[in-house]
Amino acid sequence: MPRDSRWPPAPEPLPGEVIDNHTHLRMAVGWTAEGWPGGETRDLGGHLALAASVGVGRVVEVGCDLDSLETTVALADAHAGVLGAVAIHPNEAVLHAGVRETAPDGLDPRAEPRHDVPLDEALAAVARAASGAGRVRAIGETGLDYFRAGPRGRAAQREAFRAHVALAKELGLALQIHDRDAHADVVATLLADGAPERTVLHCFSGDVELARTCAEQGWVCSFAGPLTHKANDELRAAAAVLPDHLVVVETDAPYLTPVPHRGQPNSSYVMPLTVRALAQVRQADLERTCALVTANAERLYGPW
Repeated sequence: MPRDSRWPPAPEPLPGEVIDNHTHLRMAVGWTAEGWPGGETRDLGGHLALAASVGVGRVVEVGCDLDSLETTVALADAHAGVLGAVAIHPNEAVLHAGVRETAPDGLDPRAEPRHDVPLDEALAAVARAASGAGRVRAIGETGLDYFRAGPRGRAAQREAFRAHVALAKELGLALQIHDRDAHADVVATLLADGAPERTVLHCFSGDVELARTCAEQGWVCSFAGPLTHKANDELRAAAAVLPDHLVVVETDAPYLTPVPHRGQPNSSYVMPLTVRALAQVRQADLERTCALVTANAERLYGPW
């Protein structure tokens, strides 16, 4: 949960439309934070309307656990500005694999009833959700999270990651990757198995070296609120060296809120702060940056 329960105020609108490449608005709707700037309508429609009013006209809603697959498909079907991405999150994969080891962060995994479903059956559910819905345009988020997994959990994550990579290629969909403290193994897996033609590292957290690897391979890098955090000079340096066609922006709402609202809940309407930071880091015109990240997202997911 956020440290500050107030919703941030709506920022100044952008000079052009942008796309939130990765969000969990279904979860943001469920947070009853104070001071909603869009009035009293805090349902998904209210979040989308407020986002559109500041220039964030379209979003990719991500469902990354077994319980959210069908919900994500339904949201994308119901809202013209929403596309879906579906997967089993790497931390979820650990629990579906029956692993119950204490994670490196010191937390014990909390299993829910959905985790009684074996990993192979959970992955099959992702395949069904993705193949049966034209509004699902990506497999994700999948990948590796070594911050939250011990040795047995990491093995389960690698198994699930490789299955998702294969599924994205089979269905011709983009791949959204979660990479936390696992840069080398993420890269090694993609190189060994062959990355899908359209691959994006969600909430890019690497340095210049990883950015250059992504540039060499044609992998897109998606930047979220941490780009604005004071300590992240290496992240800003990475954003500065990427070629124009490999940069997109996201919120990962309701998490990773940009400054000056870090610690408060996040939503797609807050993303203009990150877009402005990206333009400043890349020493680029703001209007051109909006057009650039929008065109890049449309190449990843197609028109909608």
